[in-house]
Amino acid sequence: MERITQVIGESSAFLDALERASRAAALDRPVLVIGERGTGKELVAERLHRLSPRWDQPLVTMNCAALPETLIEAELFGHEAGAFTGATKARVGRFEEAHRGTLFLDELGTLSMGAQERLLRAVEYGEVTRIGSSRPVTVDVRIVAATNEHLPERVEKGTFRADLLDRLSFEVVTLPPLRHRGGDVEVLAEFYGRRMASEIGWVDWPGWGPHALDILTNYDWPGNVRELRNVVERAVYRWEQDGPIDAIEIDPFQSPWRMRPMQGSASSQSMPAAVASAAPMALEEQPATLSGTTDFKGRVARFEKELLQRSLADHRFNQRATAEALGLTYDQLRHALKRHELLQAGG
Repeated sequence: MERITQVIGESSAFLDALERASRAAALDRPVLVIGERGTGKELVAERLHRLSPRWDQPLVTMNCAALPETLIEAELFGHEAGAFTGATKARVGRFEEAHRGTLFLDELGTLSMGAQERLLRAVEYGEVTRIGSSRPVTVDVRIVAATNEHLPERVEKGTFRADLLDRLSFEVVTLPPLRHRGGDVEVLAEFYGRRMASEIGWVDWPGWGPHALDILTNYDWPGNVRELRNVVERAVYRWEQDGPIDAIEIDPFQSPWRMRPMQGSASSQSMPAAVASAAPMALEEQPATLSGTTDFKGRVARFEKELLQRSLADHRFNQRATAEALGLTYDQLRHALKRHELLQAGG
């Protein structure tokens, strides 16, 4: 079944990049797509193909980083039976599979110098030679390549061929990271949130609460759209209350119960990270403050509240700085402040 491609965004930076890709699509020339991980390079490559005169021909994708160096050339150019150990029968390469269509080379910067040399010949002359054969095969392929590396710098270091870069960079489309796509975080969060809600059977979409939106819009998103989608979908399926979704966990590995390296005491590993590190100091400095409460839960709650109050004051009620100092996420700190009715004190 053919995958449905959805390119979502309204920011001028993103739309400008899409416009450049769309204009280049009609030309039968190589295009290089540059961008950080998760910015949608593969979606833009597919857009280039679908808008080109080759739209009804194959779009073949190869991730150059997913294969060991010894197999990349065999995957690209094919091989004859007996060309190497394990080659029991002949196989066509990606170039032949993409004949009259588009070949998308993802993670281009990981290609070895040997593979780059053979790729250059294929691009220049439209011919590939299977490993183990001396007879070239003529192919008609448009190349779209993608990387998150600065290839001109690689050329200066001698790890990427300058002539290959010249041949592949007829047009260069640079995708902006999500942190520079003003307004697109809200648009994407709404889209992925609604889609996840529908997937798990919700009748109505409750939307996002102000706390959740504050976290979503103030995070830098180093993993870009891919990371945002995971965070949004996780928040939707975990939400079990009525009303707008207002809890976000950016880092799924973050936890107050995260295990710490052994320091000679098993009990220190089972305590919350923030409490374990601060408890000895607090208990030594303020034993009298816990004397008014005798039950265990009450004493722990009082200690936690006093720890939050002191940390907030130490960091001038800056919640993000307080969360970092305590080893908590911003979301976890907000929940703790709400539990102890300290949100007003925390800003």
